[in-house]
Amino acid sequence: MKRTLALGGIAAGLLASAVVAAPAHAADEIPAVNLANTNFAAKQVAAFWYGQNKANLINATPYNVETTIPTKHVSTGGASADSKAGVVGSSGDQKASTATLKNVNLPKTTGKVFFIGGDNKPHWCSATAVQSQWKNLVATAGHCVYDTATNKATLDKWVFIPGYYQGKTPWGIYVGKTAYTHYDYDVYEDGDRDYAFVTVYNGVLPTSVSTDKVKNWVDNRTFETKAEAEKARHDLELKTTGWAGDIVAVPDRWHLAQKGEESVKGYVSWDDFCRLTGWAKENTEALVRGESTDVKLGRRAGFTITRVSKQEYGDGGFSSDGKSFYYTKDNGYYKAQFWVLFDVDYKLRGHIVDIALKDVGSLGANVGGQGLAYNQKIGTGIFVFGYPSGSHPDGNYAFTGKTLKWSYGKTFKAAAPSMKAEELVGIKSSFTGEGSIGSSWLYRYSSTKRLGYLNGVTIAVSDTDGNDRIDTSVSPYFDGETLAVYQYAAKFASGKIV
Repeated sequence: MKRTLALGGIAAGLLASAVVAAPAHAADEIPAVNLANTNFAAKQVAAFWYGQNKANLINATPYNVETTIPTKHVSTGGASADSKAGVVGSSGDQKASTATLKNVNLPKTTGKVFFIGGDNKPHWCSATAVQSQWKNLVATAGHCVYDTATNKATLDKWVFIPGYYQGKTPWGIYVGKTAYTHYDYDVYEDGDRDYAFVTVYNGVLPTSVSTDKVKNWVDNRTFETKAEAEKARHDLELKTTGWAGDIVAVPDRWHLAQKGEESVKGYVSWDDFCRLTGWAKENTEALVRGESTDVKLGRRAGFTITRVSKQEYGDGGFSSDGKSFYYTKDNGYYKAQFWVLFDVDYKLRGHIVDIALKDVGSLGANVGGQGLAYNQKIGTGIFVFGYPSGSHPDGNYAFTGKTLKWSYGKTFKAAAPSMKAEELVGIKSSFTGEGSIGSSWLYRYSSTKRLGYLNGVTIAVSDTDGNDRIDTSVSPYFDGETLAVYQYAAKFASGKIV
């Protein structure tokens, strides 16, 4: 799904009439997908992000990119309440706060979710902790959890880091356990339901990072087939918290490739050429006298002829390493280089990382949790907190994505038919799309308590007045069906990983 979009109300209802929405009230109608379903799997995910001096965290980029959009839009839609308005209390405020904010203290609950995208590279979105029975729940945009780009179930190695800043994890890493979303988003990618609630394990921090003693076993052992190397890698992953590296093909310099086997061409000394092919050493001159560029001796061996200068020719004969033979023909100077097709073996090139982790407790115990507001009237004042980054359409970079930012505005109805979304809410905001996706929309935010009620998550941004500057963020309208997904997800515990 795109970060920027054209807002409009013209096509509202067309897609809605083609699909009958399934209410998200029954447990079997709320899709749940495992992200890391065992403690050991979760430990490996944490090790992946902590390993290599947190290189994957530091090098992660905002998820997706902004797109160029038309300049004229209609910012109306059909968002409406499906029942009476209500709130679910936050971790520190069971009653709504109505105080007017002058100086905004940023919430501890907001942070970044990191994951591996469909391009196999690390990316991040914004997200926030929300209150639940087990203090283990995170809310973000649905497409920051579910892989809509490649249609895999979920994004890989998913973690939440509250207060993240340039590699720092002040309250630890919280590995995602299970993701919950609305049936219509899971089945139809309905933009009106583009939100997700994710249970996370207790947070962890590293106590030490060291290279395991079996590093030499990884570097030196070879495997006849790629399947054997993949099995060895799998065995390593089951025994350790992390392994960094690749399976690489290497030539077996003692054996020629047989018919049907993978091969790689390699240049060798004359002695090795004779050993591998059975060619007689004394027949060198009879073999190479000629001017052909490449000469094959059967299917698996041959030599390459190159014309050289008299200076390179020198005194003729073999080079010091035995890999070149110099000779003359018709007043020209040449060299022959000998090659064979080696059999291919495989190695695990890399290192095993053994990361000792310590438990730092539940997410809610460390940073608190926002409440949830639903069926709120349009025109409500909302604070938006997130990590915007990237440029406006005119190329201006207003945000870096490194620090948490906020904006404030009142909601209005919006629609985005290109995202199958006819019942969104919008808010005026200059947040650029890269990084701001998943930003929390907080209703009745208390700057003193740094808590409020989650009433939306940014799923896209738009330039609605056509001046090449982002001016609007949009979110699904949180209603009774959103409440049902939240309440179902909030029932489940996660536990520790160490």
